[in-house]
Amino acid sequence: MPHTAAAIAAQLQGEVVGDGSVLLTGFAPANAAQAGDLTFAENQSYFAAAEQSAATAILVPAEFSSATKVLIRVPNTRVAFAKALPLFFPEPTFTPGVHPSASVAASAKIDPTAHVGPNCVIGEGVTIGARAALLGGNHLAADCVIGAESKLFPNVVLYPRTQIGQRVILHAGVVLGSDGFGYVFDASFHRKVPQIGNVVVHDDVEIGANTTIDRGALGSTVIGRGTKIDNLVQIGHNVITGEHCIIIAQVGIAGSTKIGSYVTIAGQAGLAGHLKINDRVTIGAKAGVMTDIPSGEKWLGGPAQPDRQAKRQMIALQRLPELVRRVNELEQRLGKPAPPDKE
Repeated sequence: MPHTAAAIAAQLQGEVVGDGSVLLTGFAPANAAQAGDLTFAENQSYFAAAEQSAATAILVPAEFSSATKVLIRVPNTRVAFAKALPLFFPEPTFTPGVHPSASVAASAKIDPTAHVGPNCVIGEGVTIGARAALLGGNHLAADCVIGAESKLFPNVVLYPRTQIGQRVILHAGVVLGSDGFGYVFDASFHRKVPQIGNVVVHDDVEIGANTTIDRGALGSTVIGRGTKIDNLVQIGHNVITGEHCIIIAQVGIAGSTKIGSYVTIAGQAGLAGHLKINDRVTIGAKAGVMTDIPSGEKWLGGPAQPDRQAKRQMIALQRLPELVRRVNELEQRLGKPAPPDKE
């Protein structure tokens, strides 16, 4: 659907510089933009490419000017970009109703506005809220709850008593509520500890493809409101995250760790169990966290340390070959033989 530049600016709380009545029919990067497209530029090099492109208008920070393009000036181009895209590429809507191939228990409660796709299995006592969408092959075990406007992509599996809030997105292959990894050594073998808790996911959470979150051994594993979890993340039993965290691909969080709000955990980081990670902490990629982290700190490395300390050690390691060479020279001056080279 076309939009005028002025209408888009109004949606983005921005201002138009140029012809506000021009119609924009799409959104594209500068190198692929055609006439009628809106593109964006957040710095001078991107802006130069956008001005040379066929795009009709450019989304820019407030300080940019152009003699050849219509501009939509906004306070924050990345936020405006995220808001503008849905104007041209709206989310698909799904027809209410239950597909004939779905298996639905008699005691399940499905809102008449919800969509249940092909080959879904809906267990006893399941509740599915208004305008929720199960896109196909989803398995919801007994007593699960799906909040309004939540979306489950194909092959999502929810174990019993999993609770999903409103506007939650679960991407393909997500498994919520599988057994926590709980064993005790009994004489000569590992005895399984029954995992009888559940998983609770609060409103506005998004969970990436093939991520797994274990149910609590006792009580709940909890994902806080607004938290975004990438693909291929493993979260252990009884972990609790606060609100609006970012957890990036291949992170592993061991059981009973408590994570505050607005925490960022970068890719492939690993967190030991029973830790306390406080609010607004940033954990770097591939970090190995073995201790609690106070609020607001940045930690790196393995084992993870505060970022300044970790960076000093990294720099020192880079200097080691030169330091070894200098030590060898000093020992030779003192008459000590150099150590033999080892291949």
